[in-house]
Amino acid sequence: MLNKRILLFIPTILIYLTGHAQEKEKNKEPHLKNIKQLTFGGDNAEAYFSFDDKYACFQSNNPAWGLECDQIFFVDVRKGLKDPKTRPQFISTGQGRTTCSFFMPDNKHILYASTHHNDVKCPPPAKPYLNKYLWAIYNTFDIFVADRKGKITQQLTSEKGYDAEATISPKGDKIVFTSTRNGDLDLYVMDIDGKNVKQITTELGYDGGAFFSPDGSKIVFRASRFENEEEKLEYKKLLSMDLVAPTNMEIFVCNADGSDLKQVTKLGKANWAPYFHPSGKKIIFASNHHSQRGYDFQLYMINLDGTGLERITDNSIFNAFPMFSHDGKKIIFSSNRNNAPGSRDTNLYIADWQD
Repeated sequence: MLNKRILLFIPTILIYLTGHAQEKEKNKEPHLKNIKQLTFGGDNAEAYFSFDDKYACFQSNNPAWGLECDQIFFVDVRKGLKDPKTRPQFISTGQGRTTCSFFMPDNKHILYASTHHNDVKCPPPAKPYLNKYLWAIYNTFDIFVADRKGKITQQLTSEKGYDAEATISPKGDKIVFTSTRNGDLDLYVMDIDGKNVKQITTELGYDGGAFFSPDGSKIVFRASRFENEEEKLEYKKLLSMDLVAPTNMEIFVCNADGSDLKQVTKLGKANWAPYFHPSGKKIIFASNHHSQRGYDFQLYMINLDGTGLERITDNSIFNAFPMFSHDGKKIIFSSNRNNAPGSRDTNLYIADWQD
């Protein structure tokens, strides 16, 4: 028979253990504090802070807003979108398909890629080919600049082929983007006004999703590379069809002029959506290298030399598109956490960052 003192002590132990387990559960994402959901419904992704950190531009296909494919909007990150059915201000035209927006240094204009000037209708999404998951590389994408009311003020590219995935140096002087103007998916840099375009990567493969380091001296990006001739031929075949298979990519860094190119990750599977840590010495990125199912993307952080891999998220099966605020205090990312049962929504979240 249990001693009465022990019986009296058991509830205390249970309370302690329960609280300890809950605290352990809370600490699965110790770098993320005060997580706040900003959008509610649809697929919301690629949210990037304005230079003053007050706003974030993003793309969404939320059907509650009457959208058939991705369009560009912006949100006050201090408030979020309170009413999921009320569509925020269009930045894009509402026509064609858009992708990859980014605030200009004046915080009053936003660049983004769009197909609207070619066709007002949404181009069709990529269809599976040879049982592969594919991304469409629309050859009618060009890069535009609009004010926060949606008025286009400039077209930065007009070359034949895909021009998209543009981001701006924290110094406010250069833009990096991906283009197929040479027949491959390579990185280019240009001045903030679209002049002095220079190619900075040349190796065969998909070089994309590039971002500058906090001091503007380096660039981080995702890239596909090939182990044999068969893989190269498949890549070329798909690219000729304006398609790319994003299932095998690694993270690379180089100087802003393309020199000193180095591979950071060698994890296998899909490693993408990289962004520099505020220190400039680490990279945060999305990866499914740990997953047996394939579709389970978590955020990881790694040193520039490929050491010190650390998992950042541990909630839901999709976390991607991380960006740090310019002051380094916050992080914004996309996730399907907090979804209702059966929902596939991807929403924007902001959190305080703790090193």
